Amino acid sequence: MSALATALVLGGCNSAPVDKTADWSPTKIYSEASEERSVGNFEQAVGLYEKLEGRAAGTPLAQQAQLDKAFTQYKAGEKAQALATIDRFLRLHPASPALDYALYLKGLVNFNENLGLLGSLAQQDLSERDQKSAKESFESLRELVTRFPESRYTPDARARLSYIVNTLAQYEVHVARYYFGRGAYVAAINRAQTALSEHSNAPAAEQALDILIRSYDALGMTQLRDDARRVLKTSYPQSSFLGTEVQESSKPWWKLW
Repeated sequence: MSALATALVLGGCNSAPVDKTADWSPTKIYSEASEERSVGNFEQAVGLYEKLEGRAAGTPLAQQAQLDKAFTQYKAGEKAQALATIDRFLRLHPASPALDYALYLKGLVNFNENLGLLGSLAQQDLSERDQKSAKESFESLRELVTRFPESRYTPDARARLSYIVNTLAQYEVHVARYYFGRGAYVAAINRAQTALSEHSNAPAAEQALDILIRSYDALGMTQLRDDARRVLKTSYPQSSFLGTEVQESSKPWWKLW
């Protein structure tokens, strides 16, 4: 073998990756992973959490590593990977003491965190976006609140549930407004009724009733219009919609600006 070939072979052997964690204890791996995450090195942190899952398999620390990995993936913007990690945890550890946190984290990942709990009409709110994630977030948080009412995560989960309910109702109202503005009054009625039947206590219910009144009036269904108006008056006696004319104006009624 030539000297060059020998050097290449030896060089190839020397370039084999070295596992710097080989002699680390599980506790040290966890500490280093947490440190990497704290400074924003999410990829390195995930790799260390994965090593810890294998190194401490069958222990509570391995379960903690799996959940911390999911949270790290969430912080890194890797929603699909985070959800996959959480779902795997739920399958493998259905009786884990950390089950409440797993459910909370799943709800959090699906929640539109960029809007927070104080989204305003000045922004594109959750009600104007795809509702699949909102509904999945709702299911996880509802399970947490139902099964673990005393959990430390339950108060925040309740607040998020209230927000999701409001925005799901508002979504139906958005769609109903769209149909109403285009003269599709039956479709508008259907979506407004969905908002009322599924989210009757949400603030958007008042708007849904107003859409019903206007749609029934446009179709000449005066009895149903009057019934809806009575419900609006009873439920929202101070509603600004009660004094409005049931007619088209030069500006769409639902335009706020």
